[in-house]
Amino acid sequence: MSDFSIDKLSSRLFLGTAQYPSPDIMRKAIEAAQPGLLTVSLRRESAAGKGQKFWEIIKATGIPVLPNTAGCHSAQEAITTAEMAREVFGTHWIKLEVIGDDYTLQPDPFALLDATEKLIAKGFTVFPYMTDDLVLAEKLVAAGCSILMPWGAPIGSGRGLNNPYALKMLRGRFPDKTLVVDAGIGAPSHAAAAMELGYDAVLLNTAVAKAGDPVAMAGAFAKAI
Repeated sequence: MSDFSIDKLSSRLFLGTAQYPSPDIMRKAIEAAQPGLLTVSLRRESAAGKGQKFWEIIKATGIPVLPNTAGCHSAQEAITTAEMAREVFGTHWIKLEVIGDDYTLQPDPFALLDATEKLIAKGFTVFPYMTDDLVLAEKLVAAGCSILMPWGAPIGSGRGLNNPYALKMLRGRFPDKTLVVDAGIGAPSHAAAAMELGYDAVLLNTAVAKAGDPVAMAGAFAKAI
């Protein structure tokens, strides 16, 4: 069973913590957005040498952290990273990413399902980053997922909702599951469109971190959602 409840969060906006121009701008963007969750990649941030200041900012926000397995290309790599993240962050929540294509960063559905089944058996609450594939969604739910995170478009593309029909179908098929549009959001209007489809939350990173004014963009997304 999952102890995650969307209703216990302060916002339906989930915000990533990568690619900001500086730790201080990241901090100000978080303050402007007041997100319900912050996603953090243990591998990516450690490899980038962000250092103690980065982690201190994250901790000082008081916002729940959702570790992710960004950069993993196999089920075993993702499982190992998830186990490390649970030790570091003291949470069994994990945003599961298993990349299948390096150009689009499209997730590998087979490795994703494999890793999901094994992590749930280890007591994790899995937030699977997936495409908008209905069959994959059904198999993830059958494996024990109460949360699904289909992309709106490829990571970092800013294209918005490429396939509203598929996203609407997922919402209709899983009325009792928590559904989060994750990736591809480029503008506040895209986030509003996801909420209009009945999604529970929106997760984004690049649209804020790479904006000309990340702080203003963070505030705009908060208002849109």
